[in-house]
Amino acid sequence: MVNVKVIENGVQAKDTIEQFLREGFTKDEVYLLAHHQDRSEDLTAATNTSTIGLSEQGVFDSIANVFRSRGDELRAKMRSLGLSQPEAERYEEELDHGKVIVVASKVA
Repeated sequence: MVNVKVIENGVQAKDTIEQFLREGFTKDEVYLLAHHQDRSEDLTAATNTSTIGLSEQGVFDSIANVFRSRGDELRAKMRSLGLSQPEAERYEEELDHGKVIVVASKVA
């Protein structure tokens, strides 16, 4: 099961994460993505959400991300959480417009 919310800021991120926790997801199943890596890292640290790493992506995708554009990396991370290619493309476009994506995934 994958649940995705498009949000504007850290306050909405906190509210969305709390909503996902009430719905039965754990902190380890909630991920936050922003187009700018610094913003993504800052919000992830501030909200105590999980990072998308080796266990979610596997060795190949984790290494490949070093050589990918940020957009390609984000789409690959979303795919590793259970989103389809068209969904990942649509949400990456939202990220291009400054939005933040919160994903709750029991797939990863």
